[in-house]
Amino acid sequence: MLYFITGGQRSGKSSYAQNLALKMSSNPVYLATARIWDDDFRQRVERHQRDRGSEWTNIEEPLNISDCEVSGRVVVLDCVTLWLTNLFFDHQDNSVDEILEMAKKEFGKLTKKDTILIVISNEIGLGGHAESAVARRFTDLQGWMNQHIAGLADVATLMVAGLPLQLKRPGAKSTAHGA
Repeated sequence: MLYFITGGQRSGKSSYAQNLALKMSSNPVYLATARIWDDDFRQRVERHQRDRGSEWTNIEEPLNISDCEVSGRVVVLDCVTLWLTNLFFDHQDNSVDEILEMAKKEFGKLTKKDTILIVISNEIGLGGHAESAVARRFTDLQGWMNQHIAGLADVATLMVAGLPLQLKRPGAKSTAHGA
């Protein structure tokens, strides 16, 4: 089962995903994809870790998410945006299409595991047109990967101001471009 939860920054995605996971498992996995790049972000990560209780198994993997041993578990993947950032900058000489294919392949390997997967991502293309070519390339990558994951998902939810808006329910067909 694949759940996709997307929305803007501070929209309530992580809390919603964690509550969903805890309803399904007494010992879920938190698969974090972030790299710590400054003190502010380190504090944010530490706050998130404190907020989660000891019932969580924490795994930190910035790139090779399919290498994680998560079979038979409920897994919260937080988040696609940071994972794609890592791929994007590690392979910045590649085209967006090449990076997207790498991401789809790696994500596909993760989805083949026997898990309930709850995937968090950001909707970064809702604002204005990005100023730089790098930002525009990344926004395209993020948008296409979100479409791909939403197309695969059994359930898709958009978080707005802490409220979940169901975009896709189990059994619904997708017409997403990236699917």
